[in-house]
Amino acid sequence: MKYLQTFIFISLLSSMSLALQAKESVIIETTAGDITLELDDQKAPVSVQNFLAYAVSGFYNGTLFHRVIKDFMIQGGGFTTAYQRKTTNTAIKNEANNGLKNHKYSIAMARTGNPHSATSQFFINTKDNGFLNFSRESGNGWGYAVFGKVTKGFNVVDAINQVSTGSGGPFRSDAPKEQVVIKTVRIIGKDKPATAKK
Repeated sequence: MKYLQTFIFISLLSSMSLALQAKESVIIETTAGDITLELDDQKAPVSVQNFLAYAVSGFYNGTLFHRVIKDFMIQGGGFTTAYQRKTTNTAIKNEANNGLKNHKYSIAMARTGNPHSATSQFFINTKDNGFLNFSRESGNGWGYAVFGKVTKGFNVVDAINQVSTGSGGPFRSDAPKEQVVIKTVRIIGKDKPATAKK
């Protein structure tokens, strides 16, 4: 009986450990193919919940990867196909000091020169961009908050990275000449768009 109780206890601990380690996975469905992401809500809870909240509302549906700089990053989540900037929610705090790095295929929050100005826009690094990492809580040292990574669809990211760019909307040179549209963002295993945790 003692051995059975010990086995059950160890099994419960193992299950709890797996649950704690589990990360939300989402699919960004685009006209160039699907990109699967693993989101790290343990290290970047605010950024992950922010991203999922936009996904839940359908905000990302029909938006563009509007800015592509080859061998640097691909950026999306803020403009319609007519290059109209979408109205966003309140900006979130910068979580770039969470230990996650802007390595190739990581996803991070885009922002302005204000370190705490990120809203809906995000970018996927297409090479290791160490200069975007957190170094100090002042000026450029804040860096850009990574909140997940690509786990499938690397070829799609690579293909978007290679697109021909030019002028489009407010962008003089970095807009894809053939638009790459985000159809939707959804949690894996669910038919409907992603739902944020409460």
